[in-house]
Amino acid sequence: MDTGTHILMGVALGSIATLDPAVAHDPFLSHAVLIGTLAGSQAPDIDTVLKLRNNAKYIRNHRGITHSIPAVSLWPLLITAIIAFLYPAVNLFHLWLWTFIAVVFHVFVDIFNAYGTQALRPFTKKWIALGVINTFDPIIFALHLIGVGLLFLDVHPGYTFLAIYGVIAVYYMIRFRQQAAIKKAVRAEINDVEQIITVPTFRFREWHLAITAKDYFYVGRAKNGRIYILDQFEKCPLPDDPVIEAAKRDENVAAFLSFSPVYRWELHEYDDYYEVRLTDLRYRSKGHYPFVAVAQLDRNLNVISSYTGWVFSEGKLRKKLDLAPN
Repeated sequence: MDTGTHILMGVALGSIATLDPAVAHDPFLSHAVLIGTLAGSQAPDIDTVLKLRNNAKYIRNHRGITHSIPAVSLWPLLITAIIAFLYPAVNLFHLWLWTFIAVVFHVFVDIFNAYGTQALRPFTKKWIALGVINTFDPIIFALHLIGVGLLFLDVHPGYTFLAIYGVIAVYYMIRFRQQAAIKKAVRAEINDVEQIITVPTFRFREWHLAITAKDYFYVGRAKNGRIYILDQFEKCPLPDDPVIEAAKRDENVAAFLSFSPVYRWELHEYDDYYEVRLTDLRYRSKGHYPFVAVAQLDRNLNVISSYTGWVFSEGKLRKKLDLAPN
């Protein structure tokens, strides 16, 4: 989920914690737990700072090790230890428990969008992405804002957010039913479907689709229960080619390949260099595919420029390649 929703979820969990008798009867513990749930709801996303280095580091590591099983165990201990200096007399077990719940909840809700997480590391680096909730879901965000607003009316914080989370649970079930209906409709329209990736949008009844079949990739849209195929590409695996192999060793290309489950590739030869381009098919926007990796190599197969990330025009991509370090 987005940062704003994660913050509101920290407030929600801190409110639900007031149903814990130990928290309800100790104002200092209640304050400490609220700090713990707010910190715990943000801690796994500390890897966002990698964006300051470069896109490759960010793409390869965001929602990776910081969302892993070891990290989920360590974050609550670290946060509890820090808060304990400010609230030395509080019940450390209950502080740790609610902070742990906040960290687990952060990782849990992240698996429901199309980006996903590597939540099962170190056992596997596979991305878990269920594709039923947008990274920013306006309905979930609005329900949390309503809950925060109700707190100013002196309602019970625990029961308020417990009820809201009951509504959100029903909303998730509705989204799963929508996804199942979409996949059923896709399989009825396209033969030999191997994989269907659904990417929810801001609109409740509109989804982006990236479909892998036996011989083709299809890019489509589901709107109001109907399936629209927008693009079709021949399904071709990366070839055993010296230029491709050299490009795969580039940091930006390697990061893209570690993250993207469905993409098409292009190899272009110019007078004095080669260009390898990989295009993620999940994120079609206004006829454009903005998430790419590009590597330019000289005749000796040395990478002279490369880039990976989101770019919404060919002109901007060229500027980024010119600015990329050699």
